[in-house]
Amino acid sequence: MSAQVQPAASREGGAAKPPRHFLELADFDAATLRHMLALAADAKAGRVPEKPLAGKSVALIFEKPSTRTRVSFEVGIQKLGGHAVVLSARDMQLGRGESVADTARVLSRYVDAIMLRTDSVAKLRGLAEHATVPVINGLTDVSHPCQLMADILTFEEHRGPVAGKVFAWTGDGNNVAQSFIQAAARFDFTLRLATPPELAPPAQLVDWARREGARVELTSDPVEAVRGADCVVTDTWVSMSDEKEDGPSARHNMLAPYQLNAALLRHAKPEAIVLHCLPAHRGEEITEEVIEGPQSVVFDEAENRLHAQNGVLLWALAGL
Repeated sequence: MSAQVQPAASREGGAAKPPRHFLELADFDAATLRHMLALAADAKAGRVPEKPLAGKSVALIFEKPSTRTRVSFEVGIQKLGGHAVVLSARDMQLGRGESVADTARVLSRYVDAIMLRTDSVAKLRGLAEHATVPVINGLTDVSHPCQLMADILTFEEHRGPVAGKVFAWTGDGNNVAQSFIQAAARFDFTLRLATPPELAPPAQLVDWARREGARVELTSDPVEAVRGADCVVTDTWVSMSDEKEDGPSARHNMLAPYQLNAALLRHAKPEAIVLHCLPAHRGEEITEEVIEGPQSVVFDEAENRLHAQNGVLLWALAGL
């Protein structure tokens, strides 16, 4: 009597535990985020098991192009012993009518995790809702949590614990600024944001952070924000989506007083460090003198995207 082949258990419905998604900093308590950062530091120092993601595949979906996100994830996954499958919008049926739910369910049968870089937070949430493997937020128009994990890692490498420190943001209240607001609520630092009133971060997000105990201060005066700060942060004035909406000129005129230059930086503490998630438009949101100056740690910050994301991957996939 021949043996009958039994169907393999599908990933859908077969997992005893829900997948460990990494969508927003606000989804986690401080202890869990701290654990991910500890894993990142261990991975950077070579203190994790050899090839902890051996046999694992991660789909990297780019609906928005990237230098740092693609290279840091692809190389990081390789360093951990896993395999990256890189997909752009033109490689997928998602942009040709296939639903987010169907895409999530199919990819969950092929890979062990999915990273999505997109404009739509609804698409990210939909993917996570229907995927049975971890989904990681590589960027949306309203947040960039992987960047913030790298920023916290970078600050603490240079200046010690962030708790009780003062971070100053100058420029547009964009997706990175909005993740900084979430980070202030989880890592216990004061955040001062200087933005034009028209480009202030969403009031409901600020209200949420304050209810969580965060010290978030809003102003339209960059000097007020930067005065006595331990860290000064800025970002590009025109993102891809902004460029389509209103063009760069009006935004540049509005943001010109918020440029991070030597005169503004002098209002921070002498030992303050400068962060910028890159790409930088030198002479616009930040001057050559500042980004190449002794207080700038932006290239350490860029490197730490790889290590911070490895911490997230180890937490999500390796059970560490």
